[in-house]
Amino acid sequence: MSLPRRFVIEADGGSRGNPGPAGYGAVVIDPDTGETLAETAEYIGVATNNVAEYKGLVAGLRAVGALIADGPVGTGVQVRVRMDSKLVVEQMSGRWKIKHPDMKPLAAEAAAALPGADITYEWIPRERNKHADRLANEAMDAGRRGDRWKPSASTAALDTPRAPVAAVSAPAPVAADPVTPQVGWGSAPDLGAPATLVLLRHGETALTPQKRFSGSGGTDPELSAAGREQAERAAAAFAARGTVQEIVSSPLRRCRETAGAVAARLGLEVRVEDGLRETDFGAWEGLTFGEVKERYGDDLDAWLASPDAAPTGGGESFAEVADRVAAARDGLVTRYAGRTVLVVTHVTPIKTLVRLALGAPPEALFRMELSAASVSTVAYYADGNASVRLLNDTSHLR
Repeated sequence: MSLPRRFVIEADGGSRGNPGPAGYGAVVIDPDTGETLAETAEYIGVATNNVAEYKGLVAGLRAVGALIADGPVGTGVQVRVRMDSKLVVEQMSGRWKIKHPDMKPLAAEAAAALPGADITYEWIPRERNKHADRLANEAMDAGRRGDRWKPSASTAALDTPRAPVAAVSAPAPVAADPVTPQVGWGSAPDLGAPATLVLLRHGETALTPQKRFSGSGGTDPELSAAGREQAERAAAAFAARGTVQEIVSSPLRRCRETAGAVAARLGLEVRVEDGLRETDFGAWEGLTFGEVKERYGDDLDAWLASPDAAPTGGGESFAEVADRVAAARDGLVTRYAGRTVLVVTHVTPIKTLVRLALGAPPEALFRMELSAASVSTVAYYADGNASVRLLNDTSHLR
C-alpha cells in the first residue's frame, strides 16, 4: 500500500474520576479517502483527563512515525491533529502558556515525537471525536478487567462512519494572540459553554425523616405527601428560571416522580440513566444507623473506614458506586456539552459528583449535608476540569 504524506490524527483521553482510572485513544486517518490507517489505545492507570489527552496525542504522533518509518520521518509530512481538548490544542499551538508542572514534560514529549513534520492543531467538538473517544473508553474498560486493549477487539472504527477529511493544508483559522490573557485572580481561559449538571436530590419518602438506609437494593418507595410538595416547589422554581434544557433521572421511583413533576412544568421528556441509582446497601436497607451499628457493628466500622468496604449482605462499596457514577457523568458531559441538564438522583451520587469535581478524598462524603429536594450544581468544561457552583440549596422550598 502506498502511504500518503499527509495525515490526520484524532486523539482523546479520559479519566473516570479526574484523577481516576484513565486511558487514551488515537486514530490516524488518510485525509483524502477517510481510511483508518492506524489505531492505538492504552489504559494508563490513575491519571487526570489532561494527562490522558496528552498521552493520546503522543501516541497518535508516534503512530504516524511508525507508518512512515521506512523513510525520512518528518520530511514532507503534513499532519493535522484534531482533538476536543481545548487545553492541549491551545498549548501545543503556542497560544496558551503551559503552567502546570505535569503538562510541561508531556508537551515536550509531543513536540519531539515527530521531528521535522509540519503539524497543525485543530479543536473539534466532542461529537466529532467519537472514534478516538471510543478507543479511550475501550482501553479504560480493558484496564478495569485487568486486560490490555487489543485492536482486534475494537469496534470504534465500525461505529464511526468516515468521510474524507478537508485538506490538511487548510486548518481552521485561529486567533493570532500568542498567549490568552488572564482576567482577575486565577482566571482560566475561555473554554466555551460548559456542560452544567444541576443535581436535584429527590423529594422525601416515608423513610427520609426516619433517616433509614434507602438505596437500590431493597424496596423502591414512592414520594410521601411532603415529597410530592417538595417536587412541585422545585418544578416551579426551575420553570421560573427557565435554564434547564434536558432532564435525566435515576431509574428509582422517587427520582422518576420528582423528575416527572419538573418535566410536566417544562414540557420536557425524562431520560433514565441507570448509573445514577443510589447505593445498594445490602442487608442495611430500611434500617437506621443505630440499628445497623447494633446488628452489624464490625461491618459498619469497616465501611466508614474504607471506600472499598461494602455493606453487609452483598451491598455496594463507595468505590464501586464512584466508578459507575463517574461513567454516567462522562456520558452526560459528552452528550450534553454546552447545555444545562437537570439530573435527579440520590444522596450518594450527588455527593460523589461533588467530591470528584473537587478532587476530594472519599471521606469527604461524610462531610457534606444534602437535604431532600436540595439543588447542587457542577459545571464541566472542555479541558476536563470541573467547577462546583452550588451545594445543598433549599431556598426554593421555603
